[in-house]
Amino acid sequence: MYKNLAGRAVLAWAAACFLTPAFSQPQASKEPLKIGFVYVTPVTDAGWVRQHEEGRKAVDAALGGKVSTTFVENVPEGTDAERVIRDLAQQGHRLIFTPSFGYMEPTLKVARDFPGVKFESITGYKTAPNVATANARYYEGRYLAGIAAGRMTRTNIAGYVAGFPIPEVLQGINAFTLGMRSVNPNAKVVVVWLNEWFDPPKERDAAMALFNQNADVIAFHTGSTAVMAAAQERGKLAVAYHSDMRKIAPDAQIVAVTHQWGGYYTERARAVLDGSWKSGNVWGGVKEGMIRVGDFGRKVPKAVQQEVLARQQDIAAGRLQPFRAVAADVRDNEGHVVIARGAQLNDAQILKMNWLVEGVQGRVGR
Repeated sequence: MYKNLAGRAVLAWAAACFLTPAFSQPQASKEPLKIGFVYVTPVTDAGWVRQHEEGRKAVDAALGGKVSTTFVENVPEGTDAERVIRDLAQQGHRLIFTPSFGYMEPTLKVARDFPGVKFESITGYKTAPNVATANARYYEGRYLAGIAAGRMTRTNIAGYVAGFPIPEVLQGINAFTLGMRSVNPNAKVVVVWLNEWFDPPKERDAAMALFNQNADVIAFHTGSTAVMAAAQERGKLAVAYHSDMRKIAPDAQIVAVTHQWGGYYTERARAVLDGSWKSGNVWGGVKEGMIRVGDFGRKVPKAVQQEVLARQQDIAAGRLQPFRAVAADVRDNEGHVVIARGAQLNDAQILKMNWLVEGVQGRVGR
């Protein structure tokens, strides 16, 4: 009896396969692509993490039911990051974005154990077969913000609250100073190092100290809105970073340097979905739509707005390079020539930047 039933089952199965050949092939999975994001600070209304959260939402909007995204916020760099990234991989996430410089090594470590998972190390520089890196040319936006600051200052002193003395931060300080001095040769930039990415009380204290040193405009490279709030409180001017921060500083904000991740994140998710994802290194700026300057405050004259936007178009078209010495040598703040007249720094030199330009008061890391 059992033998006869088994035979009938085999015949039925064979007939079904003959009549409907598609059934003989493995069924394509209809499960959405699980994508994980790891954030170094809480998700706030504005700032570094907010821009990446907007990028995650853009992926959801563009790809709908093809993807399922999630995030883990407020994850410190180091061992905690490795644990969270590993958990996401173990939970079946096939694409994981890790947008913080200190996540680079934990990402690489986990990636070695999960070769079938794709990782995107944002602001990292080390790649692997399943680890790509991407960053934005923030310095292009900083140069443009410097032009606005140079036009708006009355004391000729700008403050700069900085996180860590890594090349990315040095690029921003130098580009801001060069932009400022391109329209105001007497301008100076005073830097305060925090050795923190996100510490609102320390950020606020640093801003207040700079205002007490006669700075009337301020920029920052940290993760919260504290510097903008301090400028609003003191009646000073400020350059927003990461996000438009006019809600926090409606009178203080002169311009915002924002980075846009939605396009890149969506493109990389599509590549995983269609099987075309490859490791690589992307460094995009104004031209690629990854950096944008705008969101001018109400105190900024139209002429200044138009000037900044015109220079933004020049950068997009390749007519203006922030680290090109046009009329004279560019020197560091110790008097050494760092860009000879007529020369331009290449990407390798920019990525290894370890000096502060003439006009900056302060030392690297001090």
